Amino acid sequence: MTAFSVAGADLAWELSDEGGVPVVQLHGLTSSRARDRVLDLDLGIGLSGTRLLRYDARGHGESTGRAVPGDYRWPHLADDLLALLDAQFPGEQVYGVGTSMGCGTLLHAATRAPDRFTGLTLLLPPTAWETRKAQRQHYRTTADLIEAQGLSAFLERAAEEPAPPATVGRPATLPEVRADLLPSLFRGAGESDLPDPAEMARVEVPVRILAWVDDPAHPMSTAHALAAMLPNATLTVASCPNDVRAWPAVLHADVIDLPQRGR
Repeated sequence: MTAFSVAGADLAWELSDEGGVPVVQLHGLTSSRARDRVLDLDLGIGLSGTRLLRYDARGHGESTGRAVPGDYRWPHLADDLLALLDAQFPGEQVYGVGTSMGCGTLLHAATRAPDRFTGLTLLLPPTAWETRKAQRQHYRTTADLIEAQGLSAFLERAAEEPAPPATVGRPATLPEVRADLLPSLFRGAGESDLPDPAEMARVEVPVRILAWVDDPAHPMSTAHALAAMLPNATLTVASCPNDVRAWPAVLHADVIDLPQRGR
């Protein structure tokens, strides 16, 4: 495992270097590089002619972490991302791809350092602002459940939740997180939100928003709000698995098109 040390964690990462545009891809809460491949959320598949950096967020996959909820707040994860980019792509602009928690991480990094990115692809934007309030309580309740009754109780409850139509047919997967860290991850997520809408105007690069329907944890309301407030955003919506399978080609076209946009 190749690791990059940050405060409180070692981040596992891999670089597929085919020359060309530097791209970084981030996964969602409780997922990992490996799990994203199983879930058809690894958009880097087929992204030829780029330098693709993929890594496991702290506490996820092969990365280490500690049971400190503040470590998993999205602004803190943005610190990890920017530090890793400085190490792997020093002085270069990077195209960012992030799912759910990774979307939140990217937006915090991009509003803080807008000149760091050539463009963004935001997959499955999570609950935010008004809709974040209920999700925040859900994460706290989930953390309490795991501490009181263990991982199996959490998995049983998660299995009862309806799946979005675009995910039908996917294999069942387990969280790519140690059970003793899960409560801290959920509490950190519950303390997180997307940046203030007023800050979004700083993100002037092209942004592709990839969303799917009927998913309360990733509501269309957030996708529509981001599309309205980001200066250069395009929204693409999936309603079935075949739509999701087309997303890697959408990313490839957006990245290849960057030189034509003068970025």
